[in-house]
Amino acid sequence: MEFLPITAAEDHRVQEIYTSYTTTFPVDEQRDKEQFTGLFSNPHVKFMSVIHESEAIGYLILWELSNFVFVEHFEVFEAFRSKKLGSHIINHISENYPGVILEIEPADLSEDAARRYSFYQRNNFSLIDDTHIQPSYGEGKKSLNLWLLANYTPENVEEAKKEIYDIVYH
Repeated sequence: MEFLPITAAEDHRVQEIYTSYTTTFPVDEQRDKEQFTGLFSNPHVKFMSVIHESEAIGYLILWELSNFVFVEHFEVFEAFRSKKLGSHIINHISENYPGVILEIEPADLSEDAARRYSFYQRNNFSLIDDTHIQPSYGEGKKSLNLWLLANYTPENVEEAKKEIYDIVYH
């Protein structure tokens, strides 16, 4: 499995990723096209295409913050789901970044949300905050109550949340 950086919005892979992103994630969890392409000029953002057996199978949008990495979006493309590839990707992230925080929908929201929570638990992530509010991504989009999970125990969850708010959602 390879993790290839994408450093420019003009990269040919970005359109396929954006199309999948807008299909997979709920509207309130999406950046609009301008915000999305703006990520490529942010020094905190690491955008990666995930390649397996010469095929692009998904992507990661990571934010390298003070002492942890925040996974804003992580997707295995639909054609490659249910093949244990997500676990390989999460293991790669955990091996390369000892402190990882991500947000998910509360497990009691839907069957998919419960499955996602179970997936992260199996991959050594624990619930660190169930009161996290993802601010609105823009006009017409709602802020969301999401859970924060981490693969470590942050010293100060409130400080980590503040950094996420200030840098990721500024």
